[in-house]
Amino acid sequence: MSQPFVLVLFYSRHGSVLNLAKSIAKGIEQAGVEARIRTVIDSDDHCSDYPAVDTDDVKNCIGLAMGSPCHFGMMSSSLKKFWESTSNHWISGELIDKPAAVFTSSSSLHGGNESTLLSMSLPLLHHGMMLLGVPYSEPELHKTESGGTPYGASHVSGLSLSNELSESEKRIAIALGTRLANTAKLMNTNQAT
Repeated sequence: MSQPFVLVLFYSRHGSVLNLAKSIAKGIEQAGVEARIRTVIDSDDHCSDYPAVDTDDVKNCIGLAMGSPCHFGMMSSSLKKFWESTSNHWISGELIDKPAAVFTSSSSLHGGNESTLLSMSLPLLHHGMMLLGVPYSEPELHKTESGGTPYGASHVSGLSLSNELSESEKRIAIALGTRLANTAKLMNTNQAT
């Protein structure tokens, strides 16, 4: 049997969502769990250095973090298309009770971060996953002047389209990854007994 892992699934056009994925993966690994980073591939993808997700990644993970840029307040069509191919997982209930979290990036402060996070939550909830956010006990939520919400980690690139995360954005993403991994470990232990 392979080592338990948390899947970090993302789509990124300019690298911001990839940088969030890396920070979330860092938090997962700080909690002592393997982070497996995967992407969905299409012609606009600038992050094809990462393997494409397959259905076994989703089926076998003990938790999932999913990220997309804001596309008019919704996830990317590539990521949505992937979830539309997971009906067999839904029918079999393979994702029920697995913890999940979401993350996003936009070019403006009011660019749809929270609605994108909420729209990404919908397929996860349909699969019976348990959605985790960032609690206000995380100090950076009180300090951030850019990305970061209780719904999930986020980044605001600004008009320069900078993909570099602020220190607050990094800390929020790491904290979300750690929370997700700790919850996944707890749930995985409970299911094994």
